[in-house]
Amino acid sequence: MRLCRRGALLALFFVTLLQSVCSDFETLAHLRAKASDKTQSRAVVDLLRRLLGNRSRDFIVSVNRTLSNDTLDVCELRSAKNNKIVAVGSTGVAVATGIYNYLKYFCNCHVSWSGDQLNLPRPLPPLTGVLRINTPHRYYQNVCTQSYSSVWWDWPRWQREIDWMALNGINLPLAFTGQEVLWLEVYLSLGLNQTEMDRFFTGPAFLAWNRMGNLFQWGGPLPQSWHVKQLNLQLKILERMRSFGMIPVLPAFSGIVPEGITRLFPQANVTKLSPWSHFNCTYSCAYVLDPRDPLFQRIGALFLTQVITEFGTDHIYNTDTFNEMIPASSDPTYLASISRAVFSTMTSVDSQAIWLMQGWLFISDPSFWKPDQVKALLHGVPLGRMIVLDLFAESMPVYSSTNSFYGQPFIWCMLHNFGGNSGLFGTVESINSGPFNAIRFPNSTLVGLGLTPEGIEQNPVVYELMSELAWRKEPVNLSKWVSLYALRRYGSMDENLAVAWQILFHSVYNCTLPQYKNHNRSPLVHRPSMHMQTDIWYEPADLYKAWKLLFEASSGFVTLETFRYDLVDVTRQALQLLTTEFYKEIRNAFQAQKLPDLLTAGGVLVYDLLPELDRLLSSNEHFLLGVWLEQAQSQGVDEHEAQLYDINARNQITLWGPDGEILDYASKEWGGLVEDYYLQRWGLFVNTLVECLDRGRPFKQDVFNQAVLQVEKGFVYNQRKYPSKPLGNTYDIARRIFLKYYPYALKSLK
Repeated sequence: MRLCRRGALLALFFVTLLQSVCSDFETLAHLRAKASDKTQSRAVVDLLRRLLGNRSRDFIVSVNRTLSNDTLDVCELRSAKNNKIVAVGSTGVAVATGIYNYLKYFCNCHVSWSGDQLNLPRPLPPLTGVLRINTPHRYYQNVCTQSYSSVWWDWPRWQREIDWMALNGINLPLAFTGQEVLWLEVYLSLGLNQTEMDRFFTGPAFLAWNRMGNLFQWGGPLPQSWHVKQLNLQLKILERMRSFGMIPVLPAFSGIVPEGITRLFPQANVTKLSPWSHFNCTYSCAYVLDPRDPLFQRIGALFLTQVITEFGTDHIYNTDTFNEMIPASSDPTYLASISRAVFSTMTSVDSQAIWLMQGWLFISDPSFWKPDQVKALLHGVPLGRMIVLDLFAESMPVYSSTNSFYGQPFIWCMLHNFGGNSGLFGTVESINSGPFNAIRFPNSTLVGLGLTPEGIEQNPVVYELMSELAWRKEPVNLSKWVSLYALRRYGSMDENLAVAWQILFHSVYNCTLPQYKNHNRSPLVHRPSMHMQTDIWYEPADLYKAWKLLFEASSGFVTLETFRYDLVDVTRQALQLLTTEFYKEIRNAFQAQKLPDLLTAGGVLVYDLLPELDRLLSSNEHFLLGVWLEQAQSQGVDEHEAQLYDINARNQITLWGPDGEILDYASKEWGGLVEDYYLQRWGLFVNTLVECLDRGRPFKQDVFNQAVLQVEKGFVYNQRKYPSKPLGNTYDIARRIFLKYYPYALKSLK
């Protein structure tokens, strides 16, 4: 008997979220699906066909918008004759999500970025009675996700992602693709020339920060073919999102303008800001048009009119006025006038406009955003006409220190990942309790939950957990939940795997350090120095124990894509930990002037561990540098464009700027990247230390930095081709690594 067929589990897994999750904002009532019920039904049928093939015929689906009389999505499921499952929902998203929950908890199935497990039982398990599930607004994506993850996607990859969104209940997705061509049209119509626009736009890999006003020109110019391709792609994305009943969030004007505006309108109130991050004004220092200037209204209205003409509208728009930038004044009257003017620009074109704003500014500059300043900015917009994303609520919630954003509706979001970094990480206890704490907060204005990672396609277990919470009325039992996750992910129960996942969930996936930001801080992916961070938030012994359990189960599960991914990922994490141990041995040997010990530790790291890690990663299609680069190059219509995109793709994941301005922020542990980037840096570091000991000289970090920068730039511009298909046998490589390094891992614990 399958574990999840029992009717007693219905109350646990299919529940109605407390109605109080959505405060009653009448101004949000018009945020509803525009596609017809028939169109949405067809979208779900097509999704199931893509996902399940002929077994999709076992489901009878329909959309009936009258099933919900408020802003909640509703789905009802029941058994029918001939062993079929009937699913009726208020939107296509509701139906897709209801069916996916049935597939998970009655059929032990699983869908993820890193593979599917869809071994459906025959016939389908019956349902007793009617299952009714509700969910509020479900937001998805961070403005940075567009650059760190989806920048090079083609339509098939976008189609897969939108299917994943529908299955996981996403009904409020960010839709920022293709907007640059509209900006180009607006500014050319005002009198700017192409040269001025080429100096404004960044290359594709950095457009997220161009849109936020942080960065200009770097990685550019944008070819005309890019504009054409992205516009056509956006039209497909929007059509598919809306066909499911999703409500796409479109861009609006924040006040960032090209420098050429000062030539055309010398009397305009334009301010040149200070440099962003570690850049100088060559590629930074935004020109910001004061929202109170009449030109602001003109440009904003022109752009939003273009947006609605090309993309249609669902009446919700995102713009962020002060992303990691300090406003010109802290006067509450000034701040209220700014938000009032921005919103006025929206309503001048769309009287039903809702402004969706990322709340990151309140986290990034807390010394500026005191209560009076936050309240003034938020209250410049009528209550209920702005939705704030509490962007990093699992670690740094803002709603609790702002009296629920002073009355504006908000969405509790899990950020989780920075820069699309590799590495196991989670805050599962906080995720499991946080949304329910927000519901119970006095006078809560919570209207939904969101996923806002800077990068995706990592740690699928965390996103599966977070996606479920909108259906639940109380936190889950994490040990039981993750045991069932292992069952679904691998298709059958194995005690070793269940225990392995329980250990992972209570260690590496349960960071409890206050306000911890999950950048991968491992020495492996950072420029070597004598003062690298080696602290971690979990016990290495727990990771090694889970590694052993996973390896011992390998022979029975290695044919599964989902298992191979996890075997690679956990082994990768173990080698990441061991890299830190070898780094400490290298550092200590140098400081003690013990050349033999330095040669031994450095030799193992440079000539064995890192090459083995590269071979392991190269054996799995989800960990290949070549895939990232091939996707980038494929966007080019000629060799020149392909090379431009290749450099964009390489620079973002390494130097992040011409000279390492945001070095290694978007680090990845990928086959090819480990060998030709990280390994080369570590080899130079070890050789430099050996040379220093040989010659009796001190190690000088500044001299090393200049030398290693040439290695880093060499990777960015080497034009080497990397495999986009796996090489080698994952199990054989993982077995060799385990037998070689597990004993050392145990020794390092003593």
